[in-house]
Amino acid sequence: MWRDLEPIGRDADTRGYRRYAWTGADADCRAWFKAQADSRGLTYELDRNGNQWAWLGDPLAEGAVITGSHLDSVPDGGAFDGPLGVVSSFAALDELRARGARFTKPIAITNFGDEEGARFGLACVGSRLASGQLTREAAYGLRDGDGVSLPQAMEEAGYDPSTIGPDLERLARIGAFVELHVEQGRALDLSGDRVGIASAIWPHGRWRFDFHGEANHAGTTRLVDRRDPMLTYAETVLAARREAELAGAVATFGKISVEPNAVNAIPSLVRGWLDSRAADQATLDTVVSAIERAAKERAERDGVDLRVVRESFTPVIEFEHALRDEMNKILGGSVPVLGTGAGHDAGILSGAIPTAMLFVRNPTGVSHSPAESAAEDDCVAGVIALADVLEGLACR
Repeated sequence: MWRDLEPIGRDADTRGYRRYAWTGADADCRAWFKAQADSRGLTYELDRNGNQWAWLGDPLAEGAVITGSHLDSVPDGGAFDGPLGVVSSFAALDELRARGARFTKPIAITNFGDEEGARFGLACVGSRLASGQLTREAAYGLRDGDGVSLPQAMEEAGYDPSTIGPDLERLARIGAFVELHVEQGRALDLSGDRVGIASAIWPHGRWRFDFHGEANHAGTTRLVDRRDPMLTYAETVLAARREAELAGAVATFGKISVEPNAVNAIPSLVRGWLDSRAADQATLDTVVSAIERAAKERAERDGVDLRVVRESFTPVIEFEHALRDEMNKILGGSVPVLGTGAGHDAGILSGAIPTAMLFVRNPTGVSHSPAESAAEDDCVAGVIALADVLEGLACR
């Protein structure tokens, strides 16, 4: 499975992945998923929001146990974020069949669409639509960097966007969703464990900072006469690092847009996107407020106008304790339980159905990068752990 999936959407120069929603690479990933379902005799289904399902058992029965993740990527992302969960789900099903497991509940493997939000700027679009957290009207308003709307992109990929919206009847039939994911940090590497269980997802969000200055000639405009928004942006980046460090949180300006974006021109507009996360809501609010305050103070000094827009936000998500505890019991009772600063479909769906997550050790902690990695024996341990959990939940 890894060999078949590995070349899809991989950039020859960076060696990272560019599997963006509703593109050719996404279509190839979807074809791969369907081929895996067909080869195992599973019932393949595409839901109203473009999420893929592969069923063993009756899709209309109650109490289904679901696993899976996503196949799309961030720009130049790694091979494991998302795909490890999907590949491990098929492998876990193979393991259970080899054991001769007798299922008392239907099982499904999923590939949720546009989890990373790399194209339209909003993460977990597929699961947000399904759970009703993203309305059809708001989804229709999403556009990529080229101005292509989400429904237009879906149509160009051969899908009907008129059907998108809440899928609550489907979710009501699901008894549990367990998502396996490579750890995006080094907690397991430091503890020496191969597999962990998620406790909670930190509250996190994305904020857009628009710094409006005055375009002018870079060679003829005196420094004292400039209204340079790049200076304000640079100070805000430093403030983000400073405030996050003081609070024990994280804050990152990872995306920037500049107008007119010329070497010999002072910018008229610098637009930067802040991603910030913390262990609790109060800390996150403190950090973001301090960053905004520092940006405003510097903007006044530089003669720059500032506008801050919160583009997305997810509050703290505590995975259901009963399901989490049951998984730990199935796995022997000594599996480490750890929080994470990364968002996932399991977090989005937790408000509608019982969800949980398994993490597989990441030896470097690197993620969202071509350097992301996981050892084969750790990945196998993840498959066995997932198979044990599915057996415990769906074969009783």
